[in-house]
Amino acid sequence: MPTWVNLPNLLTLSRLILTPFVIAAILGGRHALALVLFSVAGFTDFLDGQAARRLKLGTQAGAYFDPIADKCLLSGVFLALAIAGIVPVWVVAVIFGRDLLILAGAGIVLLLTSVRRFPPSIWGKWSTFIQILTAVTWMARNAVEIPALDNLARLMLWPCLGLTIYSGLDYAWRGIRISRAH
Repeated sequence: MPTWVNLPNLLTLSRLILTPFVIAAILGGRHALALVLFSVAGFTDFLDGQAARRLKLGTQAGAYFDPIADKCLLSGVFLALAIAGIVPVWVVAVIFGRDLLILAGAGIVLLLTSVRRFPPSIWGKWSTFIQILTAVTWMARNAVEIPALDNLARLMLWPCLGLTIYSGLDYAWRGIRISRAH
């Protein structure tokens, strides 16, 4: 069995596998199913990290695939929510803009330096966590008819956007510092 095949990496893989099913449920108007699948997928993000640390099963493959799985899931979900007319398109533009900024910055650092490791920042982790909570809130708003969820969903957009923008700026600043140091 290859060394990358372990519990944390299988949990990460399950998140990638669940992604198209969550997206299809959102686009198909099956909001309760989307909420359940997304919650399971989001929970694997917590579990894979815990398993890697506690069981000392972290791998280089896991370090690469975990953020890819996160981005596929979150980007796909927010894009599906926008296409379905549930979340404002400008929210998705900010989230995608941040991700593109990070990818471009990482590409530049890779080209200009010998740095090959890009650990997530605390702000990036918080941004991901709040994006997950925001998506859950919007899906729950559509899955269950609780009037308070309308207000909560709209309210959640602001910390989501704030942390998304701040973490993007933080990553940009980190990239500039790394480039200058090398």
